[in-house]
Amino acid sequence: MDEPLKFLGLVGSLRKNSYNKALMKAALTLLPKNVTLEVFDISEFPQFNQDLEQTPPRLVTQFKAKIREADAILIASPAYNYSIPGVLKNAIDWASRPYGDNAFEDKPVAVMSASIGALGGGRGQYHLRQSFVFLDMHPLNRPEVMLPFAHNNVDAEGNLTNEQTKDLIKQLLEALAEWTLRLKNKAKPIEH
Repeated sequence: MDEPLKFLGLVGSLRKNSYNKALMKAALTLLPKNVTLEVFDISEFPQFNQDLEQTPPRLVTQFKAKIREADAILIASPAYNYSIPGVLKNAIDWASRPYGDNAFEDKPVAVMSASIGALGGGRGQYHLRQSFVFLDMHPLNRPEVMLPFAHNNVDAEGNLTNEQTKDLIKQLLEALAEWTLRLKNKAKPIEH
């Protein structure tokens, strides 16, 4: 892969020692050649208010610009109550509004999750994928990265210790790069 690609990472957890931050931290060390990953901190966004969507806060404007500059999106997020954490949903709402100004439109996206439970955040991933439909994103289907019992697989410094999950993250990043290039090539005009 010779074409450089820019990924934008989002973490759907505010916890200082978040297991999903550990997944993103690992991703930063496992990138394919010619791929960069910038992680955008969504923790300081105010609550979405439709009254402000025409004049969003500067941080939101910066966020939307970073999304548009990125070739693909990588999300690491836990599941809360079988769903998407509020901080992530809030960021999605800001970036996709007002109607007709959806920064996520047509973006390839991959998801990974970690939790202390047996399902590794899978239910949140599937609920997040429902949002991708309306956002008109292109989710990567495989590999699925779901780290169960994360408290046993992340050390005190926030490093992922599970080698199998590291390998899956590496595969996910490679697959996202290939998926992104494939979609870019399909978007090129057909020569007659």
